[in-house]
Amino acid sequence: MSTLRVTVEELTVHDHPNADALELAQVGLYRAVVAKDSYRTGDFALYIPEQAVLPAGLIEELGLTGRLAGSAADRVKAVRLRGELSQGLVCRPRALDGVDFASAAEEGTDFAELLGIVKWSPPVPTTMDGDVERAPDLLPWVDIENLQRYPRIFEPGETVVLTEKLHGTACLMTYVAEGERVIVSSKGFGSKALALKEDERNLYWRAVRGHGVPAVAARLAERLGATRIGVFAEVYGTGVQDLPYGARGNAADAPPGYAVFDVSAEIDGQVHWLDPAQVLEAGELPLVPRLFEGPYALETVLELASGRETVSGRDLHLREGVVIRPVPERYSPVVGGRAIAKAISPGYLTRKGGTEYE
Repeated sequence: MSTLRVTVEELTVHDHPNADALELAQVGLYRAVVAKDSYRTGDFALYIPEQAVLPAGLIEELGLTGRLAGSAADRVKAVRLRGELSQGLVCRPRALDGVDFASAAEEGTDFAELLGIVKWSPPVPTTMDGDVERAPDLLPWVDIENLQRYPRIFEPGETVVLTEKLHGTACLMTYVAEGERVIVSSKGFGSKALALKEDERNLYWRAVRGHGVPAVAARLAERLGATRIGVFAEVYGTGVQDLPYGARGNAADAPPGYAVFDVSAEIDGQVHWLDPAQVLEAGELPLVPRLFEGPYALETVLELASGRETVSGRDLHLREGVVIRPVPERYSPVVGGRAIAKAISPGYLTRKGGTEYE
C-alpha cells in the first residue's frame, strides 16, 4: 500500500460523458467525479486519495454520510459513478479557509493530520498474525507509489520491466550470513521493524520453509559476498485474499503460493536493490510473471495493468495490476526515493467482495 498524503493539487476538468450535472476533476492521472461547475481547469483543491479514513465531521461537511466504504462508512474507495471511474475526493474543506492553495500545492503541504485523516489499516487474519519480536537486522520493504498519482516517475523511452502485481500478502525474509539467521515478517510488522517468531501455523513461515527460501538466500549471499539478503515475495492462495490464482493457501500438506518480486543485498555496508530474474538461478524460487521489458510508454503500462492473471496459466480471474521498475535501478526525485511504481486495474479496484489483508 502506498503512503497517505492529503495535498492541494492543480486540477484539469473534463466533461462527464454520461451525466450533464457532473464533471471529472483530474489529479495526475486520477479522475474524481465532481458536481458540474464546482471547479475550472487551473483551480486548486484538496485531493483525498483512496484508502483514506475520514473523521465524521468532514464526512458530514462533504455530504458523504453513509456513502463511503467500510463498516463505518468512512473510507475512500474507487467507485464508478454513471459509468466513470472516480478515484479519491476533490474538495475545499472549511478547515482550510484562508489557506493559500497555490502556495500549498507548490510546497506539497500534507494536510492529513490537520484534517484528522488517517491511512486505512486492513485487518490481519489469524493465519497471518503471530507473536512478534524486535528485528533490527530486518531488511525493510518500501511502499510503492501509484503511477497515476505520480505519472512523471519514469522518462518516456527509458528501459523498464513490468511484472504482474499479485493480490496476496507481502512476505519479507532476511537472511543474515553471520550466524545464518532467518528473519521473517509481513509488510505491516516489517514497517515497525518487527519480525514474526517462527510458528509452523503461520502463513509466512510456512511459505518460507515450504519453498526453501533460506537455503536460496544463503547461496545468493555467498555468490554476491553479501552480509544480508532480503527476499520479498507475494504469498497467495485460497484463504489469503479473494484472488487465489488456483493455489491452496491454507492446505496442510503443501505450502501456499509464493512468488518473489524483489531482492535486496547488503554488500560492504550498502543495500542494493536487485532484479530477482537477474540474480537468482533458474528454478531456484518462483518469480512473479514478467510481462514486458522495453521502452517506457504510459499506454503500454495502462494496457498491461488490466486483463487476466497469468500466474496460474489458466486466466482464472482478473489481474490486479503491474509493477514498473527501471533498468538499471535509480533514484527518483519525483517520489524522493527508489524509482518504482504500480498501476492498478480499474476492474480490480471496483470488484465486489474484495479483501485487502496486509
